[in-house]
Amino acid sequence: MKTPVISVKNLVKKFGSFVANDHLTFDVYRGEIFGFLGANGAGKTTAMRILCGLSAPTSGELMVGGYDVYSQTEQIKRNIGYMSQKFSLYEDMTIAENIRFYGGIYGLSVKERKAKEEVLLSKLSLQGERDKLIASLPLGWKQKLAFSVALLHDPQIIFLDEPTGGVDPITRRQFWDFIYEASADGKTIFVTTHYMDEAEYCDRVSIMVDGRIAALDTPEKLKKQFEAADMNEVFLKLARKAKATE
Repeated sequence: MKTPVISVKNLVKKFGSFVANDHLTFDVYRGEIFGFLGANGAGKTTAMRILCGLSAPTSGELMVGGYDVYSQTEQIKRNIGYMSQKFSLYEDMTIAENIRFYGGIYGLSVKERKAKEEVLLSKLSLQGERDKLIASLPLGWKQKLAFSVALLHDPQIIFLDEPTGGVDPITRRQFWDFIYEASADGKTIFVTTHYMDEAEYCDRVSIMVDGRIAALDTPEKLKKQFEAADMNEVFLKLARKAKATE
């Protein structure tokens, strides 16, 4: 039996009387691309921040990479990669400066940082652009670079919070090629998105509606279960069902 690298049992997160995450339970396995889907405000980012050790749960049992979310948040932070909605690169620093800065944060030696910098710039064909400010780059390139920087310390679990928000469909598809490559390398990808077409790229997807997991399975099985042509139709059926039971 496979051992999960992320284990969540009955996660609850409350802000006062508002329940952002309502008893979420799921597992994620090594090398899996796990899609955490839902409309804006469904509770995706709240759950991800908890799993990354950036926010405390109200209750529930949670393990990430073998570490407990309540007592081992620093170990979790050191052993994951994280890319936020607003990508965490510094706009007033150059490409090379950002790579070196994050390499230092991740604890890489000067020698390791230099080696990683060359590999990363070569992979992205940015050798001649290393001294360009991040602010001058197109959004798509910023996101590709932010994803690559999140992998600098070779984490086995990578959290991506709506990484393709605001970019064109072609750039989105190219970004997913990076995700596939990381997954093929054995890395676990936990990705949130409100683009339902991106669900088709995931091994399994969880669909959040009003803070709860309304469905969880492979895209093919969910489409069959809900007699839907695509994942967008699956989501619409779930959303309508939720409104009908309110």
